[in-house]
Amino acid sequence: MRSIWNGAISFGLVSIPIKLVNATENHSFSFRQIHKEDGGRIRYRKVCELDGEEVSSGDIGRAYQDADGSMIPITDEDMAALPLPTAKTIEIVAFVPAASIDPLQMDTAYYISANGVPAAKPYTLLREALKRSDKVALAKFALRGRERLGMLRVVDDVIAMHGLLWPDEIRKPEGVAPETEVTVRDAELDLADALMDTLGDVDLDSLHDDYREAVEEMIAAKAEGEPVPERAPSGGGGKVIDLMAALENSVQAAKQSRGDDDEHAEVTHLQDRKQPQDKGKSAASSARKTTQGKSAAKKTTAAKKSTGAKKTAASKKSTTAKKTTPAKKSTPGKRKSA
Repeated sequence: MRSIWNGAISFGLVSIPIKLVNATENHSFSFRQIHKEDGGRIRYRKVCELDGEEVSSGDIGRAYQDADGSMIPITDEDMAALPLPTAKTIEIVAFVPAASIDPLQMDTAYYISANGVPAAKPYTLLREALKRSDKVALAKFALRGRERLGMLRVVDDVIAMHGLLWPDEIRKPEGVAPETEVTVRDAELDLADALMDTLGDVDLDSLHDDYREAVEEMIAAKAEGEPVPERAPSGGGGKVIDLMAALENSVQAAKQSRGDDDEHAEVTHLQDRKQPQDKGKSAASSARKTTQGKSAAKKTTAAKKSTGAKKTAASKKSTTAKKTTPAKKSTPGKRKSA
């Protein structure tokens, strides 16, 4: 990996020579601007507004525009002479629990590699200390013309650093939450919990950029002169009319998409609160169910009695038959004795 910054980590009195490399890469498409009429590329030229002449990159400097509109030139020498200890150093200022860092502050991620053989020992020392403490290091460093805040943590066997936004760069969420007061029922929370449990496990490697794949297919089709793939129908959306029904359907759809058996689906179906006029029908239905239950109970009792009667009769017949059989055997015996 190509380094984007060389410097050192200041760990107390220990200095660790390091290199900084990007930990992420961008896979987004880059389109060019063209003239719709003839397809020609649109080019931008850097022109001086005073004389109208085009200026090359080597002749372009930088300046700060003051409140009155005047320009204050700033040279590379001016920036290099700034009294900043973090100009070439990642200065660790504290070790804190990872949970104390607000994820809203996290910015670009970098990998930190040891720069040279002598740096291997102190680099490994810091890495193992971070592992054992189960903490992250807060640091300050300068990159691309400004001082930044960073968080150092261990990823596999490498020290990684996340650029952090300064606390005053995080905006307060004023006016973002719903202004109307809303009450959420326990039943709705239960269904939301069921949906969260169903969607709880995921392999991050299985997730991919559907938009980028669709753009790739569209570009390939146009390059070959083939029809552009049609847009797939959207999966719903719009206003939520019945929140409970939407949650129930979401749980069922999530289980089906993950291959779960519908027989094991635990979805709580609630009564509709919009039908109070059907109390009479409900009562009548309950009465019919109760009557049917009593009738079924009577039939069961009768069946049990009938079965018991049959068994008793059979038992009596069996007993009579057993008693009769010895009587028949004794008769021939009496005739022989006479």
